[in-house]
Amino acid sequence: MPYLVLAVLFALACAYIISQVVFDSVQDRYFNQLIASSKQASDYMVREEDRLLSTLRLITSDINVGNALIENDTGKMRDQVSPIIENADVDSIDLLDMNGISRFSLRKTKLVDLVSYQEGSEGISFSDQEFVQNVLKKVSDNLGDKFAGLLKIGDTDFLCISGPVFSRDGEQAGVIVVGTSLNAIVREIQANTIANVTLYDQNGNIIVSTLFDENNASMISDKQVSQLFSTHDQSSISREIPIESVKYTELLGVWEARSGQIDLGILGISVPQAFLVQTSQVTRFQVFVLSLTAIILIVLIGVYLSNLITRPLVKLVDTSMEVANGNLDVKVESKGNDEVAVLAHSFNSMIAGLQEGSIYRDLLGRTVSPEVREQLRHTFSSGDLRLEGQDAVATVMFADIRDFTSLAEKSDPSTIFEWLNEYFGVLLPSITESSGVVNKLDGDAVLAFFGILPKILDSQTSAFCACQAALQMNQAIVALNERRRDRGDLPFITGIGIHTGEVIAGGLGTHDRIHYTIIGDTVNTTQRIEGLTRELFTDNGVLISQATLDALGDQKERFVLEPIGRHSVKGKEERIMVYRLVALAS
Repeated sequence: MPYLVLAVLFALACAYIISQVVFDSVQDRYFNQLIASSKQASDYMVREEDRLLSTLRLITSDINVGNALIENDTGKMRDQVSPIIENADVDSIDLLDMNGISRFSLRKTKLVDLVSYQEGSEGISFSDQEFVQNVLKKVSDNLGDKFAGLLKIGDTDFLCISGPVFSRDGEQAGVIVVGTSLNAIVREIQANTIANVTLYDQNGNIIVSTLFDENNASMISDKQVSQLFSTHDQSSISREIPIESVKYTELLGVWEARSGQIDLGILGISVPQAFLVQTSQVTRFQVFVLSLTAIILIVLIGVYLSNLITRPLVKLVDTSMEVANGNLDVKVESKGNDEVAVLAHSFNSMIAGLQEGSIYRDLLGRTVSPEVREQLRHTFSSGDLRLEGQDAVATVMFADIRDFTSLAEKSDPSTIFEWLNEYFGVLLPSITESSGVVNKLDGDAVLAFFGILPKILDSQTSAFCACQAALQMNQAIVALNERRRDRGDLPFITGIGIHTGEVIAGGLGTHDRIHYTIIGDTVNTTQRIEGLTRELFTDNGVLISQATLDALGDQKERFVLEPIGRHSVKGKEERIMVYRLVALAS
């Protein structure tokens, strides 16, 4: 009910506003359009002045222009300024000597759609122009040494910017004057503002116009001119101009240049007057009632439709809160085939995916190491199902129980599984606590690597971690064998091989079954080194390769190592130097 009351009040207000807008604001909108057009015209004048100033600075920055002017070399002057003028698309340029005499000039000409530049006559004096005199007298103020003014050349009026040009020795060589045709300016403003533009001189006489011609020219009165320049940029004045059967309203303002320091004349913007709508009270009331009825209907229909949408959305929000609290045994009822039903169906699919993901996450945590699980999580979240292979230098460890096959033949399978679980239960923590990753459990054998997950480590760190883990494993096996002897079981004689080298680590398999592993010659060599423990030791033993010893660097001083010598292993032409890892150095 409060919402309906508010909706009715809103409808009444809207109906009143609509009637006011339709009938009472036509004139306001008309004058706003006129003011906006005048502002656009003034802004365009400023931009055009800045464009001419930028072109002038580009020309005067070239000392070759000044040298060519001193030498009165027309060819050089043409070569220096023509590309700049054509690229900047200005209408006029004059190069004046220090007497204000033109030594070279270019004027834009247009024949049909072809635009070109023609050289003007030399010897024309510009010394009577104030904006040229200031440059010749080397006048400079807080805005610099460039000045603006109006110039009439032939039948064409130009907005011009003048500035000094210097020779190679730093002396002023003359004056550069660049300009834009006032006809081009008013046409461009008219195209941008859809308003007529008239430029007047300081006496109120028309210079150029898109509205007036010779037959209907309308000067500004002396009183209006005086009023404009007395208030300057504080305000504008308007006047009505009848032309044939159309009345125009013209907004007049001071035409300024050089950041308001120079008054060039008067800028007039005119727009045809709109016919103001005059209506009776009955018509106003009818419009008000129709507007009110339409808005009330819209509000009522909106309330009905919003209820159709919000009710299922509220249920969806409540269900989302349940899911956020960990309850995945909820679903949203989806009816129909609209967007809300599609959203509900997608939400139910999301819940099913979360349930499946929860199961997978539980299974994954039981089957792979935490490091591999984290790597998988990052890979899946990035949208790449596969674990990309990467080259890395790692330290690989391989451990195996000697003569386990013959031992297993004498025991039942359940006992074998119990022994192996006990065996791995004491071995694997030593690997993971030393930043290692258990890659594979193959029967009684363990393959682990160091220095890849969860981040790449340098070879010295990976080798040290592997050696440290091997000594801890050796101690754990000794303690385990003591317990086995006490139970009357045979000990597990274990050999451990360690080797450092390049491997390729990544996911192998298909999109629905990926196994993270390492491959390469380093893995094979590690297994061969572990195999040497069967030949060299009768008890538990750890062998490391020369590559691992080299990788340890100064860290090898922290271990007790015994050189065993060079031995041949399967798959290697050269014999491998191996060392027995005995213990940590005291």
